[in-house]
Amino acid sequence: MSRTAGLRQVAWPLALAVLAGCSSPPKSPSGGAAPPRPVPQGPPGRDGPPPPGSPDPMALPDAEPRVEPIRQGGPNKPYEVAGTTYVPQTGDAPMVETGLASWYGRAFHGRRTASGETYNMHAMTAAHKTMPIPSYARVRNPANGREVIVRINDRGPFAKGRIIDLSWAAAVKLDVQHGVRPVEVERITFEEIRAGLVRPRGAPAETALAAAPPPPPPPPRPAPPPSATPAPKPPLVAVASATAAVPAVATPVVTAPVVATPVAAAPAAPAPADPVTDLAAEKPPESARAFTTAGVGWWLQLGAFSRPDGAQAFQQKVAEQADWLAPLLAVFREGTLHRLQAGPYPSREDARSAAERVREALQLVPVLVERR
Repeated sequence: MSRTAGLRQVAWPLALAVLAGCSSPPKSPSGGAAPPRPVPQGPPGRDGPPPPGSPDPMALPDAEPRVEPIRQGGPNKPYEVAGTTYVPQTGDAPMVETGLASWYGRAFHGRRTASGETYNMHAMTAAHKTMPIPSYARVRNPANGREVIVRINDRGPFAKGRIIDLSWAAAVKLDVQHGVRPVEVERITFEEIRAGLVRPRGAPAETALAAAPPPPPPPPRPAPPPSATPAPKPPLVAVASATAAVPAVATPVVTAPVVATPVAAAPAAPAPADPVTDLAAEKPPESARAFTTAGVGWWLQLGAFSRPDGAQAFQQKVAEQADWLAPLLAVFREGTLHRLQAGPYPSREDARSAAERVREALQLVPVLVERR
């Protein structure tokens, strides 16, 4: 899709000014030759995909997040478009939005972005109205679960309801190149980057196990009679008893950070008929499964939402597509965000292995989060 009419009105006079400037020899600065001009590939206002033979966007890696200083002034100064004033962020603050995504392609290829960089429709970049420049963001298409990481280096879009303008490559990887589509956008903070919790799609994974851990098998149950709770269910009962503040439902909502209550701390009553006490004594090995508690350890973040119903709806969708992950899902309320996570896993390597399984099953790249 093309950029907004407001941008076209600005870009066209600028293009005329550039052409007018080309009619006379450029004045070189005293220090050397003038910097090269960008080479546009199409007239403003007539946008579209790249010509045949261009690089395949699906083979391109995502942007690799780095801690880049946020520029003071310049593209991060307040500005006005069509009577509306926009105030860009200048700090390392999280940002989560849900709205429409558009894209811009060959008509702007080779032109200057708000950051001063040259726009490349084959790069994993995007334009945002107020996110700091430069910045990195995850963009997810909820219709198919695809997710990409882009670098924010431009301003826009300014059409009503649109929250991000993607490069052609990013739009193709999300499968939103055929029109305006709903997406979820989350800024990647410096804290996440420094902690190494972000890995772009296509980057090699450090997998400790050859295969992701299978669904937890039922532990041996010689003591309880046949009328006891069915074998696959007891781990969930044990989890519910260890988190008294959370009812035993499919969508637990807890507040993080939380100090985990060890399962072994359950009353050690000698009554053999108590299934909860018996499970606490027979906790499966840590490498075999991860309990769904608000405890310490490594978690896989699958999404972050500004509204709780969005997190719960996505939790239900994940549970339907990956039933083996359903018992590990939890929604954590942190500030204004509701984060859907799975875990905890006893080690980073176990979490990475599980993340690879999630990626293969859901076409989703989880973020590793450590809770201490």
